[in-house]
Amino acid sequence: MIKRALKHTFTLLNVDHVNLGPKWNYKNVISPYFRLYYIDAGEGEISDISTILKLEPGFLYIIPSFTLCNLTCQDHLSQYFIQFFEESSDGISLFAYNRSIFKVKATAMDVMSFARLLEINPGRGINRSDNPRIYEKSIFYKEYQELNNRQSMGTFIETHGILLQLVSRFLTPEIFQHREMGQIPVKILNAISYIQLNLHQDLSVSYLAERANQHTDYFSRLFQQYTGERPIKYIHEKRIERAQYLMVTTGMTYAEIATQTGFENIFYFSKIFKKITGMSPGHYKKQLDLVDF
Repeated sequence: MIKRALKHTFTLLNVDHVNLGPKWNYKNVISPYFRLYYIDAGEGEISDISTILKLEPGFLYIIPSFTLCNLTCQDHLSQYFIQFFEESSDGISLFAYNRSIFKVKATAMDVMSFARLLEINPGRGINRSDNPRIYEKSIFYKEYQELNNRQSMGTFIETHGILLQLVSRFLTPEIFQHREMGQIPVKILNAISYIQLNLHQDLSVSYLAERANQHTDYFSRLFQQYTGERPIKYIHEKRIERAQYLMVTTGMTYAEIATQTGFENIFYFSKIFKKITGMSPGHYKKQLDLVDF
């Protein structure tokens, strides 16, 4: 008998129903969490580097974490929205190979799921502003983490179940490029976990191989076999994801972020940041600052 374990869990950040107007016009938004929309009236537009989608009634939309996007409304837009964090047992995002925005036709069950999630999680909207530049601050994240901790076990499990159900709507073969890695060896899982918890430390491939009691070349090949990437590239990507999170949610300087994410100096940090994101930290930060208040 083949057993299949669920690797990905989702934690609620915000859920609400809102009416938006022309002020909902934000460029180059990138968040460390997922965004999920159901449109029930009006229209707008959402886009990333390669895709432009019309926001229209009767459809669901998802924006995976760390996906650069633009959000626009010319006149009026009525939407349910959910924002949530993802955790995975192997450190690999469910959408690691699908970082784009997606659209599917909503069903009656989807609409009921949004309404039910809002019903059992009252007061979880963004009450201060609809501007990501305002509400994406670590202090607000901590408030909602505390709200999750206060949920009853029944509400916590039902909330997670609804999030799983809604995310599953985008996992059809027509939309989702599934990459089956097989069961990841314990030593590789341990290395992934160690990387995630120690991004600020020196993470050489030789040291990770030594921890796994394996030859460096063999460890590197095995790591790539089960993650799709060489260890050093994986480490760089996780460090830059963490840096993006810190740039969005804190007021740290580039030097402080470089230190927090394990780069030996700001110059090397800037080099890797540009290599992975296609822009320098300064350019990235400038784009964030251009978001209209």
